[in-house]
Amino acid sequence: MNRNKIRFLICFTGILTVIIFCLGMTVGRFYIPITTFIKIFFSKIFNIETTWTKNMENVIWTVRFPRLLGAILIGGGLSLAGTTYQGIFKNPLVSPDLLGVSAGACVGASIGIILETSYILIQLFAFVGGILAVILTTIIPKLFKNHSNLILVLSGIIIGGFFSSIQGLLKYIADPETQLATITYWTMGSLAKINMKDICFVAPAIIIAGLLLIFLRWRINILSLGEKEAKSLGINVEQLRGVAIICSTILTASSICLAGTIGWIGLVIPHLGRLLVGSDNRYLIPISTFLGASFLIVVDTLARNINGSEIPISLLTGFIGTPLYTWLLIKQHTKI
Repeated sequence: MNRNKIRFLICFTGILTVIIFCLGMTVGRFYIPITTFIKIFFSKIFNIETTWTKNMENVIWTVRFPRLLGAILIGGGLSLAGTTYQGIFKNPLVSPDLLGVSAGACVGASIGIILETSYILIQLFAFVGGILAVILTTIIPKLFKNHSNLILVLSGIIIGGFFSSIQGLLKYIADPETQLATITYWTMGSLAKINMKDICFVAPAIIIAGLLLIFLRWRINILSLGEKEAKSLGINVEQLRGVAIICSTILTASSICLAGTIGWIGLVIPHLGRLLVGSDNRYLIPISTFLGASFLIVVDTLARNINGSEIPISLLTGFIGTPLYTWLLIKQHTKI
């Protein structure tokens, strides 16, 4: 595929994300026509005559806008982190929770729930837990004086298993009538509680880390060739890998602290992007980011409209992600 077609695809997925976002703002138990949404949205910038009710405006700005903006940040962030991990570790089965960040974040959030802190503090506990897990993961290779990708992955498995055990203990001691249900629901993922204060708190970290990875995407291409090849081209492998891991960890931990654990996105979406534009990270990283954002908007819209009560997002991403991932593997195998 030539570069013009690839650039067109990237632009198309970006526009598609905007369209899906607009449609998501109108769909729900309280239906709002697309023309009304556009008027409400641009009334903050232009002087537009009010032809809508106060309830419509409240639904748009208080409920749906923060939620779908969070879906864009989380879906795009997890997809970007997954694509980066798969590139630097040269393994298409790698997901954003590879280094134990998800397990650490779950432990942090569970501690916050058991201590009965505010929702903001629960998010902060989750973020700190995820970062702590990755720090511990990166310490183990230093103890062995071995900085290979294999040792780092194995360290992530060890730390992830350790934090999962702590999570099991916290569930055991949690109050079964209140705290246990909250912990279980949080670990399934939901965008229901996101507000603009949460977005303003987390968005800067996601945007800065994401832009840095996008800026470094051509270097990640070189890193995916192998350590020896990258070093021969003058790349500081340990430094670049460290920056990529830190940025990916920030993206994953920030996403988890906003909405809990959301699986499959960081694993499946990079494969879909690879099917469209190939393995060149210069194009794969931006298109995966747009696809991930669009995918999570669609899943969240389904989660809040399929049933009378809201369905946890990880259940839907699992039901959708499993057949989608199977189909992608069949397609890629057929190409091979």
